Amino acid sequence: MNDSSLPLAGKRALVTGAARGIGAAIAKKLAADGADVAITYEKSMEKAEAIVADMRALGRRALAIQADAANPEASIAAVERTVADLGGIDILVNNAGVLVAGPFTDQSLEDMDLLLNVNVRGVFVTTQAALKHIPDGGRIITIGSNAGLTVPFAGIAVYAATKSAMESFTRGLAREFGSRAITVNLVRPGPIDTDMNPADGSLAASILPSLSIPRYGKTQEVAEAVAFLAGPGAAYVTGSGILVDGGIAA
Repeated sequence: MNDSSLPLAGKRALVTGAARGIGAAIAKKLAADGADVAITYEKSMEKAEAIVADMRALGRRALAIQADAANPEASIAAVERTVADLGGIDILVNNAGVLVAGPFTDQSLEDMDLLLNVNVRGVFVTTQAALKHIPDGGRIITIGSNAGLTVPFAGIAVYAATKSAMESFTRGLAREFGSRAITVNLVRPGPIDTDMNPADGSLAASILPSLSIPRYGKTQEVAEAVAFLAGPGAAYVTGSGILVDGGIAA
């Protein structure tokens, strides 16, 4: 049951990697704004089903799909399942990502492959599959990082490179699909309190001195930026990005 007064009423969204953290906050915010939402998860089935239950409690259609973002076949299948169950896809949020931090000389080829396969190839594959279904006026939003623009501390060179790739990818797609009024944008979180980068974690001591607002961000603060880009008020915003980073890139 969709309230037609909500900004995303009648829209269908896929949010990748949304069983927890930023992805979960995004999925719930899109549902609160009226969208039916599919999410993917890799391992956290119980957490994913809890997110689905929260969205269904709002009267939305919702489903969780097991899909490893590093697996192209699984990513494509997740898109097709979303279309089959929700009847289409209007909004794609490429949220699934991994962070491996540490000295570059200590990072293994396996570490680098993981970062590239999830943070770059996974986005390419999922977006290409979704664009076969996204109608004119649709939305593609990728969760980048402030590290795609600046690298404020050591130990994340490969991760930063993967997020920098999303900057050019976003601008290129915006050029390619603007004639169909499909907008393509980034949200660039800074340090957000999640399992991947907790506010009391090992990176916090090096991060906090670089922030203008001296705290870690909240997942809901990222979700609000995504919801804006997904909504009707951002129809003329494309090839761009929003920093949600407490000023670390200032």
